[in-house]
Amino acid sequence: MSEIGLRERKKRRTYRTVSDTAIRLFLERGFDAVSVAEVAAAAEISKPTLFRYFPAKEDLVLYRIADHEGEAARVAAEGPTPVEALRRHFLDGLRRCDPVTGLNDDPEVLAFHALLYGTPALVARLYGHLERSEEALAGALGGGLDARLAAGQIIAVRRILAQENWRRIAAGERVDDVRDDAVAAAGRAFGVLEETLPRLQGRAKDAE
Repeated sequence: MSEIGLRERKKRRTYRTVSDTAIRLFLERGFDAVSVAEVAAAAEISKPTLFRYFPAKEDLVLYRIADHEGEAARVAAEGPTPVEALRRHFLDGLRRCDPVTGLNDDPEVLAFHALLYGTPALVARLYGHLERSEEALAGALGGGLDARLAAGQIIAVRRILAQENWRRIAAGERVDDVRDDAVAAAGRAFGVLEETLPRLQGRAKDAE
């Protein structure tokens, strides 16, 4: 068991080290200007080894947010209803200035978001991340067409709220100036979800 744990920790360190190395190079020179071979050399691994960890160049960047892929599904199960649980979670993220909410002015976070949203190849790859998040959330909501429709709306709301916060911060506004608007916008958006997804709310209550 200890050896398995050691191997897993080493594997995770390799993922993190290679991803961090790649992101540093991409930020310095641009995503398209840096080759996978250059990333492998900087991380002191072979190119085939890099591809065993990251099947595509874009995955080197998306790894940083990979752990959020199943987040909505996990949070939705906390109740009292899926939408309420997700609303509370997003608002808590705003209070903590969690980078995933977009309400964060750390220079490294801003640079990462600029790289992510400013590179067409990464934006295209990001949609795969969002689709998998929707799929996981739909499963947590019971599956079926209604669950998939609800999951699509919920993931879209989270994404749009975060991007609006990031857009304002990136344009030069301070976190303190954006926070109240961000909280109010999240309240309105999740309120609309509660009104437009009554069957989802009813199903959650019936399950209790």
